[in-house]
Amino acid sequence: MVSVQEKKMKVARLSIISNTFLTSGKLLVGLSMGSIGVISEAIHSGLDLIASFIAFMAVRHSGRPADEDHPYGHGKYENLASIIEAILILVAAIGIFIQAVPKLWQGGQEIESLGWGAGVMAVSAAVNFVISRRLIAVGKETDSPALVADGWHLKTDVYTSLGVFVGLGAIYLTGYTLLDPIVGIIVGILIVKASFNLIRESMGVMLDVSLPSEEEGIIKKVLAKHSDQYIEYHSLRTRKSGPYRYVDLHLVVLRHLPIGTVHKLCDQIEDEIEGELPEVQVLIHCEPCEEAKEILEEVSCPRDICLAEECSASSEGKDKA
Repeated sequence: MVSVQEKKMKVARLSIISNTFLTSGKLLVGLSMGSIGVISEAIHSGLDLIASFIAFMAVRHSGRPADEDHPYGHGKYENLASIIEAILILVAAIGIFIQAVPKLWQGGQEIESLGWGAGVMAVSAAVNFVISRRLIAVGKETDSPALVADGWHLKTDVYTSLGVFVGLGAIYLTGYTLLDPIVGIIVGILIVKASFNLIRESMGVMLDVSLPSEEEGIIKKVLAKHSDQYIEYHSLRTRKSGPYRYVDLHLVVLRHLPIGTVHKLCDQIEDEIEGELPEVQVLIHCEPCEEAKEILEEVSCPRDICLAEECSASSEGKDKA
């Protein structure tokens, strides 16, 4: 059976191979035609190729186990790769603008071999459509931000290739070569938008933004399932590092409970959360009720679960996070 890491590495290699052939083809045809639109697509694919190498290296490093220097693992290599890939896309857009804007003021230039250019764009769109879907599917399945980012790069390439294809067709039908730099500029704008979206998503993880509300809801649902075995919980914190999730919280329990019973409860909660969410590590800090007086000072202990008459904690506020 193929492991998750092997599946990720396999699809990352596929991206490198496809981008190598597409970049070479676009560049050769674009230079022979003198088309800014096709050359801009070659630049875009060239940076996609570099991004594919970065994704490949990030996936390989993120799969390494935790060590002395990285006690939380290497998951954020993938998030860092996503940011680098987004910056590379932004650089590609700047290169396209540098080429296209002067041609726009000059009124365009004569373009030759429109059929070859249209053919290359059609093949590029078809190949990238298939590869991008595969990358995004595997990226979501394995929760790999680097693969998802690489997939979105290629999906952007699908749209831009189709844009250049339509532009070349319009030039063939109308003879207006000014459409070539216009298409190049539109391609650049689409690339800028894609890059900012990728940067925003990856920066959230790098800055330890909480898990999505849906995932935190799953955690709270598991805790609620065992609410009759503890007083309340608080200080719930969540974050993500690449494909890995980290959860920690404080659990207030009756002070008279044996440590073995409390430990068993924590293990059960941790196991159930790990069964609901992939690649998650849960850490629970237990507090006896007398050490949580500031939190529980306004409530009283339910007699049916209390083991001592003098206990002053209550089950009210179990859902307090």
